[in-house]
Amino acid sequence: MTAEGVRVLVADDDEDIRDLVEFKLSQSGYSVQAVPDGLAAWEAFQEDAPSLAILDVMMPGLSGIDVLRKIRESEHPRVPVLLLSAKSRDSDVDTGFAVGADDYVIKPFSPRELLHRVNGMLARAR
Repeated sequence: MTAEGVRVLVADDDEDIRDLVEFKLSQSGYSVQAVPDGLAAWEAFQEDAPSLAILDVMMPGLSGIDVLRKIRESEHPRVPVLLLSAKSRDSDVDTGFAVGADDYVIKPFSPRELLHRVNGMLARAR
């Protein structure tokens, strides 16, 4: 599967993480739209639904969980969503999956591992 033309929405309020994820995915051929918070993520999603969304769980305004809930209730509920979070307790991970996340990656994470997860999610979504 080629990453060419596949749009990925990345939302994280940590600029370093956002830049790292955007760089790694862009390097692999994905078209990345990176935004700094949950509200911007939801607005971007509504404007043009991506092939996949990567959402930080803890963001100001709308959290990644809030955005995930909105996505699952939207016109595009099947868009795969990967949650990124420093919250690593089982209960946090369980909450993410219960709300509808397709995958959950705990920070700090390996950029290569994240890319493998994204590739796998998109392959399953086709």
